[in-house]
Parts: sequence; C-alpha cells; structure tokens
Amino acid sequence: MSDSIHQKISELRQEYRKGSLLRANLEACPFKQFEKWFTEAVTASIPDANAMTLSTIGLDGIPNARTVLMKEFTTGGVTFFTNRHSNKGKELAASPVAALLFFWKELERQVHVRGEVEQTTREESQAYFFSRPYDARIGAWASLQSEEIPKREWLSDRVSEFEAKFPDNGEPDCVPLPEHWGGYRVIPNSIEFWQGQPGRKHDRFRYGKGDDGEWLAKRISP
Repeated sequence: MSDSIHQKISELRQEYRKGSLLRANLEACPFKQFEKWFTEAVTASIPDANAMTLSTIGLDGIPNARTVLMKEFTTGGVTFFTNRHSNKGKELAASPVAALLFFWKELERQVHVRGEVEQTTREESQAYFFSRPYDARIGAWASLQSEEIPKREWLSDRVSEFEAKFPDNGEPDCVPLPEHWGGYRVIPNSIEFWQGQPGRKHDRFRYGKGDDGEWLAKRISP
C-alpha cells in the first residue's frame, strides 16, 4: 500500500454529534432499549437496519465474522436463519457461542450482543422459511453454502434443477424446508449500547445480569 493511501487512512476522522445516551433516558430492560433504538433506525430509513455482524469461533480457533440478517429480537434472544452445513453452522455446532454487532452509522450507534446459541425448532424454522419469497426458498436448496463450486453456471443449473423439482404453484409449502436449513437464537448474557460523542467521549452502557437474575446497566468507559 502506497504512502499516500496510508496518509489518507490516517486522516480519516469523523466527529460524532448526532446524540447522547444518558442513564436518565435508558430503559431498565435492554430489550426495551433495543426496541427503541431499532424503531428509530427503521424510522430513519436506514437500509437493512436488521443487518448485524455475526462472530463465531472458527474451527481453527480464529474468530470468524460475516453479516447476516436478524429476523427476531425478543426477550428469548436474537434469531437468524441459515444453512446449517455452512461454515457458521459448523462453527456453532462445535462452539455454540456468538457475538452480534449492529452498526447504524447514520445514527452513530452500535449495539453489541454476546451469548450462548441454540437452534430454533423445526416448526419455527418452517414458519419463517414458508414466509420467504419463492426464489429464496429455491436458493436454500440450490446453494452448498461455503463450499467451492466450479463456476457460476453450476449454481444457475442447480437453481433450474430445483425449480423443476419444486415448481411455484403460489403455495408457501410448494418448496419444502430442507433438512440442513434452519434458525439459530443467540441468548444474550450481555448487551451493550454505544452512542458516538465528540472527542471520542462515547456513551457506552453494558447490560448484564446481577446475582438476582435481573438486568443491570453499567456505564463503560469509551
């Protein structure tokens, strides 16, 4: 990398002035706080406001990260769906823990979730799968996620194969749920809210459970 690029990188700097996060405005329940912030992200028309970085422990021991879409956030946890034969599926089978990061740049906010992971039931996975568009349901059958393929046409041929096998008749169950496809739920043991501030004096509150099992928020140094 050239010296000029290095210089440009070092000069990249943004002052955060969109808002603040005060304890007086903080919800007692982290799930209520997330609901408030997520609603504001959607209202602000942030593209893919439900996009989150999912970090897992790689089979080689090195952390692995990718962007996935949240499909549910409740007091039970944060849910997403994927091919369970994918890299992330294999990693979660070996080490069922994960971290999630939502980054809403336009609002200068981040939410960081850490916790254990469980699989959703087949009934839950099926209910969501049948709500997906036909092309997405076919794609779940056609893709050997994370595996090497010879060329793009190979995937197109696979799509055509499954379109012929499961033609679109307008019914949600015209494409059955693959055995290898389903949901995961990250059950939080900590949830952190980050609001950018000028001079890097960012507001950070981290929720964790106290000895009584109740959620407790602590202000964290930036």
